[in-house]
Amino acid sequence: MTDSPASRPIRWFEDYVPGSVHELGRVEVDLEELLAFGRRFDPQPFHVDAQAAAQSNFGGLIASGWHTAAMMMRLLALNFLCPESSLGAPGIDELRWPRPVRPGDVLSVRVTVMEARRSQSKPDRGIIHTLIEVLNQNGEVAMTCKPTNLVRCRPA
Repeated sequence: MTDSPASRPIRWFEDYVPGSVHELGRVEVDLEELLAFGRRFDPQPFHVDAQAAAQSNFGGLIASGWHTAAMMMRLLALNFLCPESSLGAPGIDELRWPRPVRPGDVLSVRVTVMEARRSQSKPDRGIIHTLIEVLNQNGEVAMTCKPTNLVRCRPA
């Protein structure tokens, strides 16, 4: 993963080809970040208290699903969306967390472009629909979602 915008390719709507698959890098789930996120944003016992989490149906601490989504979003923003062309997202469909994320897990993000069509009302942009999968180090799916993004078309 890179944090340098200069090293990112510029992608326009035309570059998001239906059927293309993009691997966005990895992030390790840090225990202290997991606890801090849970305490601040999702203070359920299985996110913030190791003893209570051990007694829960999860059998130990797990990341908030929203923390998992935030880690995914960082990789998406740095390695898939492009600051020159991204116009935001009007929404996300079918957000799912089928498997818990635990401290020490190494997550990777895979994006598949499902559909790309030019806007009829604003022809300077397109609409892309993607499937995002967050996988743990064992290749097991921990999160999925289907966002819609608005992306500028390549300048003439």
